Amino acid sequence: MPGNEIRISRRVEAAPERVWAVLTDIDGADQTLSGVTGVERVSGEGYRVGTRWRETRRMFDKEATEEMWVAEVDPPHRTVVKAHSAGTDYTTTFDLSPAGDGTELTMTFSATVGSSTLHRLLAATLGRLAMKATARAMSTDLQDIATRVERA
Repeated sequence: MPGNEIRISRRVEAAPERVWAVLTDIDGADQTLSGVTGVERVSGEGYRVGTRWRETRRMFDKEATEEMWVAEVDPPHRTVVKAHSAGTDYTTTFDLSPAGDGTELTMTFSATVGSSTLHRLLAATLGRLAMKATARAMSTDLQDIATRVERA
């Protein structure tokens, strides 16, 4: 796995369509994901390419808000969400695959750092710590999604 990419999978005991419904519920994300403290829809209805929202998440004992958008949708198999912050482009991909009576949910996160010297220096200095924290948050997100789906 490259240093700027994290991939985590989890089995969810529900059909892909049920997992998809929870995964793409932007307005309910703060009810599902324990790390998300607020969601504000910016544009678009439902869940489709171009839909934008601001998501406030708690990391490192601080809240940070990032604007995100849907870049790709293939229900109930795959979606790609993007964000841009402080000179870095972020891509999060969710792949859903049938697995017996359940779903294998795979989340892949990647970060592409800007080309400025400052961005490269910050990435080299803080990158490993940030990726570890991101991996923990991703694992928690997948657990939270599974819990909500399996509870329903």
